[in-house]
Amino acid sequence: MPAAPTPEILAAFEAAKGFLPPHEGLALYAAAVEAGRLGLPLLEIGTYCGRSTILLADAARRAGVTALTVDHHRGSEEQQPGWDYHDPETVDPEIGLMDTLPAFRRTLHRAGLEDHVVALVGRSPQVAAVWNTPVGFVFVDGGHTDEHANADYEGWVPHLAKGGLLAIHDVFPDPQDEFTGQAPYRIYLRALASGAFAEVSATDSLRVLRRTGPGI
Repeated sequence: MPAAPTPEILAAFEAAKGFLPPHEGLALYAAAVEAGRLGLPLLEIGTYCGRSTILLADAARRAGVTALTVDHHRGSEEQQPGWDYHDPETVDPEIGLMDTLPAFRRTLHRAGLEDHVVALVGRSPQVAAVWNTPVGFVFVDGGHTDEHANADYEGWVPHLAKGGLLAIHDVFPDPQDEFTGQAPYRIYLRALASGAFAEVSATDSLRVLRRTGPGI
């Protein structure tokens, strides 16, 4: 039976601002717990306000490892003013730009998980370029353009240990979803075509793959 979060963690997840549906969150948690058995950090790209981070942090706590979360906290393309996923509450009134870092910190504090997370504040390719530690889990949930999705994939998959899990969110095969899920879908196909991954599970738009060999 897949690992599941406690009712308290699940309640904290559901109360947090974000876009990951509960059923996909449960699949993500189960994958993170499994990956934690490698004894390596669990990493996500795309923190936003910390909704999914709660699940990774609790899985990390359970495994005795650390959760890492990478985000510049200025919002991805579809979260900017004028787009459907924009939330005015995330805008810093002093500078007029999005800043989700304060909300993220409040989310972790309320869930009692601050000690289990390292927040890497910066753009994903820049952080990946100076990162030298293997990880057991990579959750790609950042920008939805091909440029950003491919940069996340190319920056972090080389750090994923053999046997580790790669999770990709917002995988939508329908071309009508070009602005919400086609770029994640294309890196999902890229991972399979590389011969370095085998699919583990599919839960709506969440795909989980296991690293079985070298290459990206």
